[in-house]
Amino acid sequence: MNYLLDANTFVEAKNRYYNMTVCPAYWSWILQQRASETVASIAMVGEELKKGDDELARWAKDHPELFLDVHDQATQECFAVVAEYVVSHAVRMKTGAAEDFLSGADPWLIAKAMTTGCTVVTHERHHAEVVKKFLIPNVCDVFGVSWMNTFDLLYKLEARFVLPAQL
Repeated sequence: MNYLLDANTFVEAKNRYYNMTVCPAYWSWILQQRASETVASIAMVGEELKKGDDELARWAKDHPELFLDVHDQATQECFAVVAEYVVSHAVRMKTGAAEDFLSGADPWLIAKAMTTGCTVVTHERHHAEVVKKFLIPNVCDVFGVSWMNTFDLLYKLEARFVLPAQL
């Protein structure tokens, strides 16, 4: 596996530029990349997506193979390291920021990336001075985990969504 997708990459795509009805090729591409073991996400992201009552929730339920388990020992140990860092830096953040971060999929995504050497794909941006919440890119940087956005991923993997030739 090379890339792990954050929940916001799915949600933004569905809601904006790769709507599931308008651009089904994008969603097929994700599954093809998973089949070739290039792209995946984690089970907790899958659970977040499945909570919805829309086509993305149904799609996530139909493709459990996309979401990797995080119960392995190495990921658990890395999660503990990420959690320790977040808790130790909570004092400079808005009240509740550590709890919010640790209660979601984000620290698990980073932990899984730490154990697999994957790049995290997210639409969050690095912002060193942010105090409202812990951001995936900021925490990734602390642990030497690479990150990028969906568009960088598409360019890197040379994705092409083209219409068939007209007869």
